Amino acid sequence: MKAALAVVLASLVLGACASKGGMGDGGSTRELKTASDQSAQEKRATIRMQLAIGYYQDAKYEVALDEIKQAIAANPDSADAYGVRALIYTAMNETTLADENYQRALRLAPNNPDLANNYGSFLCASGARPAQAMTYFDLALKNRMYATPISALVNAGNCSLKTKQYATAEKYFTEALRYDPDLAQSNAGLSRAYFERHDYKRAGFYINRLTTTSKLDALSAETLWLAIRVARKLGERTLEASLTGQLQRRFPGSPENTALQRGAFDE
Repeated sequence: MKAALAVVLASLVLGACASKGGMGDGGSTRELKTASDQSAQEKRATIRMQLAIGYYQDAKYEVALDEIKQAIAANPDSADAYGVRALIYTAMNETTLADENYQRALRLAPNNPDLANNYGSFLCASGARPAQAMTYFDLALKNRMYATPISALVNAGNCSLKTKQYATAEKYFTEALRYDPDLAQSNAGLSRAYFERHDYKRAGFYINRLTTTSKLDALSAETLWLAIRVARKLGERTLEASLTGQLQRRFPGSPENTALQRGAFDE
């Protein structure tokens, strides 16, 4: 979720197109709104939102919530502010309020791909609505102005894995690799999709890409456990031993290490 917030901040919308003065021939044009066009209220809202983001990143959620409330009071039509408040409420486990704020944000900015991607991630994580989440990932990806489509592609891939739609996951992760062939999440996701379909050779191909392009000590417990099982299926004992050592040393109390101790390689 904090990564999602970084996307919101990076794509902070200063407003819709604003009508400017006429051109020399008496005509008129429309220019994109920039910081100098902000009203005093909008500037106050932006400052409050930036403060809210800072407090959120420091896990000071109540203070962040107070700041974002003031941002919304200063600019009630800021879709980004409602999006940030949704992230704060999510961190506070206030899922109903988070959902309401996402919906409010998207009513104000229905074509905002970052909001659509973040709402899709929220819906998938909430457990009950992964199918609905896919609609929002696809909505984000349809926007040709979306600066970070790889984020929605990876999120859609992971959500597809969650619902055991492995062919669909393969499609999203493969597309994500077009943007970044070394992206750990995409290589891990493709390996998982192929592993679940018992295509161990292709699962191993992406695990090998992952282990050669990423540092082992940066991999999550979930990814290490997947890599261990793939290496075991392929008979790569040296790699399996190296990955096992990483999992046991870095994540001794994890569910993945517990599964390793049980020998649950095929569960």
